[in-house]
Amino acid sequence: MVQITINQQRIDVPEGMTVMQAADSAGIRIPRLCAHKALTPFGGCRLCVVEVEGMRVPMASCTLPVSEGMVVETETESLKKSRQFVLTMLFSERNHFCPFCQVSGGDCELQNAAYHEEMTHWPIQPGWNEFPVDTSHPYFVLDNNRCILCRRCVSACAEMAGNFTLSVADRGAKSMIVADTDIPLGESSCIKCGSCAQVCPTGALIDRFSAYQSHDRNLEETSSVCVGCSVGCAVKVMTRDNRLVRIEGDWDGAVNGGVLCELGRYIPLTESRPRLTTPLARKNGSLEPVSWDEALTLAQSRLQSGSLAALASTRLSVEALTAFKELFETKLAAQLTTTLEEGRATSATAKYAERVGNFEGRLDLLQTADVVLCVGADINRHHQVAGFLFKRNLNNGANLIVIDSAETTLAERARFVLAPKADATQTLILALQAVIAKEGLERKSLALADVESRVEKAVAECGVSAEALTQSARLLASAITPVILYGEADEATVEALHQLAVQIAATDEERNGILALKGGANSQAASLLGLERPFRLAGGETLYLALSDDALPQALADEIRKAEFVVAQASYESEVAEIADLVLPVGIWAEESGHFVNLDGRVQKAQKALDAPNEIPDNLNLLNQIAERMNITLNADWREAVRQRNVGAELRIL
Repeated sequence: MVQITINQQRIDVPEGMTVMQAADSAGIRIPRLCAHKALTPFGGCRLCVVEVEGMRVPMASCTLPVSEGMVVETETESLKKSRQFVLTMLFSERNHFCPFCQVSGGDCELQNAAYHEEMTHWPIQPGWNEFPVDTSHPYFVLDNNRCILCRRCVSACAEMAGNFTLSVADRGAKSMIVADTDIPLGESSCIKCGSCAQVCPTGALIDRFSAYQSHDRNLEETSSVCVGCSVGCAVKVMTRDNRLVRIEGDWDGAVNGGVLCELGRYIPLTESRPRLTTPLARKNGSLEPVSWDEALTLAQSRLQSGSLAALASTRLSVEALTAFKELFETKLAAQLTTTLEEGRATSATAKYAERVGNFEGRLDLLQTADVVLCVGADINRHHQVAGFLFKRNLNNGANLIVIDSAETTLAERARFVLAPKADATQTLILALQAVIAKEGLERKSLALADVESRVEKAVAECGVSAEALTQSARLLASAITPVILYGEADEATVEALHQLAVQIAATDEERNGILALKGGANSQAASLLGLERPFRLAGGETLYLALSDDALPQALADEIRKAEFVVAQASYESEVAEIADLVLPVGIWAEESGHFVNLDGRVQKAQKALDAPNEIPDNLNLLNQIAERMNITLNADWREAVRQRNVGAELRIL
């Protein structure tokens, strides 16, 4: 720790902090425009300059490290004049017509900085430029007329998403934010994560959905968790008048640090399926509205007679999944209780973990990995934020090796791409082990006896060259912090990958440098509860489908039609409503609270942000209502229920 003085206030701060960070920790606000807590500071705007005793000129506080005994002033008259001059120049360079801007009135950092310096007008007339406005992107608009060239968007694209789409073209007054080689944003390599729009301090990047709906001070902010996949990103859900206005990444999010993907930020805002708002029962061949009493009575009679099967979405909270399992598997002895995913992304890992214990690491490992081996997981399409954690380092010395029998968009960023024939991934992994052992590169010996035959078999059966195989193995073995990331795999492949992780790890602590992607938001919770069986109906069963706001996989639609009677617990009209004999409406993800277990075992709570229409119950409440109708009490403790099994990642209930 070091002691410094800011504005006559003595504070103790950790060594290595910047003056700006130290001031923030003490509640002292230093004006800024280019600096952002989630980005690397570079001291471009010069608005954050401070006076430091013993230094000849004012210094940028965002890049200046603290030192013992440092004395800092942030609000002297000379600093105020300096900031007013900087702001005057910024206002004069572009067309900042505040009354017409959607972020004017409290949401614009440029305008707020001017008010802080008691500026009321433009001392210098603007340049009256007419830069073109790029409206080609589906989610936001780029207006360079309102840009102050703070470069936050450029840094966010590179440092948060690792995509490097945005840059600055030209020089001086003609400098412009452009995408790729100055092409329209909508035609560029943009992956639609929206990080650039969230960090923009002005109206240069305008969010299409929330623009002109409200100022932030009039929005209700709810901390929650994205349920788009199993990464478990922390989000801020912004609402007004019970409407979803915007979704932002939470800068303090332990998993994502503020970054989101298209699935988490924008897709929930584009939902167009009609809502189910009243129970429906099939009468004379068509679904007709019925009362809740009639609907629950019909559900009770069907669930108490004949054979029973139950299917749930992995978008349900842990509380709802635990109640689902207790009601149908424990109390009603259903012949089949599983999820829409049928454990495809989790069961092999869980079965292996039952033999060896939890063996997986944390998502944090991806941020410092110097080599990532990605096996059967196209994180450019799914679980994108997990990919962001290491893609941002690929231009700074990190390397990517891809093993995938399918075509993958990761190939263009990979150092090596090994594309084995279908069902030959395990053979290829065993060959990598063999090359590492053969060349004496093992950090822990696997005592392999069939080294030559493994390599020969891989070259013959996998369709990869011996050279590519050897170079990939050498790169893996030479890594200081290697991480193996994999998607759906069989148990034998999981075992081979874990052995490879042990073989190349430098220490015992690093032997958990392996992580499986887990499918949906609560796939990990479903695995912990044992809801992983394949979904097959004999025909004639009553099927209870807890779909919630999920979409029914097309592969299951035909199987569902085999059921004699289908009860669907759903939020939207869909093909399920056409198949079902009884439809019970429930709330969507934003209308209920509950816990979710992400892919590396972190338990997080999603908070309710909206009220459901027509007093529709949430998923857990509906299951409890059905149980009460049948004189069943659901009292299983979800915290205890999820501790009964090893599934790969160690559970962390926070």
